[in-house]
Amino acid sequence: MAMLLEDIVRSVELWLRLIKKPQPYVDPNLDPVLLVPGIAGSILKAVDKENGDKEERVWIRILAADYTCRTKLWSRFDPQTGRSVTLDPKRNIVVPEDRYGLHAIDVLDPDMIIGRDCVYYFHDMIVEMIKWGFQEGKTLFGFGYDFRQSNRLPETLERLAKKLESVYQASGGKKINIISHSMGGLLVKCFMSLHSDIFEKYVKNWIAIAAPFRGAPGYVTSTFLNGMSFVEGWEQNFFISKWSMHQLLIECPSIYELMACPHFHWQHLPVLEIWREKQDSDENSQIILESYSPEESIQIFKDALSSNTVNYDGEDIPLPFNLDILKWADETQKVLSHAKVPPGVKFYNIYGISLETPHTVCYGSAEVPVADLPELQFCEPKYICVDGDGTVPAESAKADGLNAEARVGVPGEHRGILSDHHLFRIVKHWLKADSDPFYNPINDYVILPTAFEMERHKESGLQFTSLKEEWEIISEEQDDHDNMVNRKPFVSSICISQAGDYQSSPAEACATVTVHPQSEGKQHVELNAVSVSVDA
Repeated sequence: MAMLLEDIVRSVELWLRLIKKPQPYVDPNLDPVLLVPGIAGSILKAVDKENGDKEERVWIRILAADYTCRTKLWSRFDPQTGRSVTLDPKRNIVVPEDRYGLHAIDVLDPDMIIGRDCVYYFHDMIVEMIKWGFQEGKTLFGFGYDFRQSNRLPETLERLAKKLESVYQASGGKKINIISHSMGGLLVKCFMSLHSDIFEKYVKNWIAIAAPFRGAPGYVTSTFLNGMSFVEGWEQNFFISKWSMHQLLIECPSIYELMACPHFHWQHLPVLEIWREKQDSDENSQIILESYSPEESIQIFKDALSSNTVNYDGEDIPLPFNLDILKWADETQKVLSHAKVPPGVKFYNIYGISLETPHTVCYGSAEVPVADLPELQFCEPKYICVDGDGTVPAESAKADGLNAEARVGVPGEHRGILSDHHLFRIVKHWLKADSDPFYNPINDYVILPTAFEMERHKESGLQFTSLKEEWEIISEEQDDHDNMVNRKPFVSSICISQAGDYQSSPAEACATVTVHPQSEGKQHVELNAVSVSVDA
């Protein structure tokens, strides 16, 4: 009797758990998706070389974040291998593979409680895609990587090749949709250029989001001279300082590969401007604004960072602007310039717009000029901005140099765009995870046919054709309700006539289009047309 009661209790507990946590919706018809993050978008762990079980999360973390960066992440570039090698000889940097690679790109600091959204990465997109019917390990995967390294580092590209193969097999032989963000787009493009056969074998669609295809000039210039903050606002007090990030990134090939593309024809050339005090031939002091192109800026970086050093384990290590990395990055640019989308693969590009984005960087002022170039490391930059996502100019992100199925600009911030519902709607459509065949992602509206009538008849040697069509345009934009009361339908007419010749008969067509005011996100459109032609 006791055994029976115990079995009943277990059954009831199981039943209650199933009720409490319903099974998520799974769509077996979906093709697999692989999410590829951008720079600083993967959790990194330091693993003890002697004791592989001993590991420590080093990116990102709250407690002792700055100290951990300086002791575990600082590195030096090895020009023989193209790798940035960690200064700590006792540890290797690895990316966790939990949850089929999704853990590393979901929430970058799982321990953070307050202000957690500042370390969300692909989190909202993962949650959204699971609602659409994707399933972790079956149709949803992630590819984290050591973002300090070059986008064409053989080791990373080999890992990506193995990941594509494993995703292909896990999904039952279905081709893969790659969704990349930011610098992840450069990584995917490098892979596509160097391993086009593998790419064509496993990939169906590639959707690039906010990719700096021609660089992020303002962002990178200030990063070389001043470092960067991964998060803004009060939360940055818990993270790595700009100075520590500066010393880390100055030895990262990935940053050099984000420099302004020297062969791209910019609408407005991004430059580095410096207010300087100069002596003329009569030894009179003059304050002038100097301007340097991307190629000329390299000498400024060299001079400004010539005495840059860090102290690691009691030793002063020089960290100037690294010309070996620059040479490596130039080769990466050549690889990127030769990339082509293989036959059978479709490429889509989503780029951020509507935000002021650093383009040209200026240091000093007419009142307070820069005396010596090493001072630039301690100067606050001012920016001349262009349209973009706050980090990558729209001009750079649009110029993918590839045969694209579509390019769509979405208002949004560089990292925040991954939580944007407008973007979700577009991605869902391209992944064929929706059931809305009338949605147009490029113009962002839905056209729903509501009526269609056509009638033809002949009379006295003439052929008459009448057409009546109605549809509704559905969009998120709404007119001001107060102005809607006094608005009237917009009516437009057009007439076209064709004179006959020995090959064709005379014909004439007239059409009237009536566009009714938008109401509750819907706009009704009516088309009435009549054509008359001589019966041949």
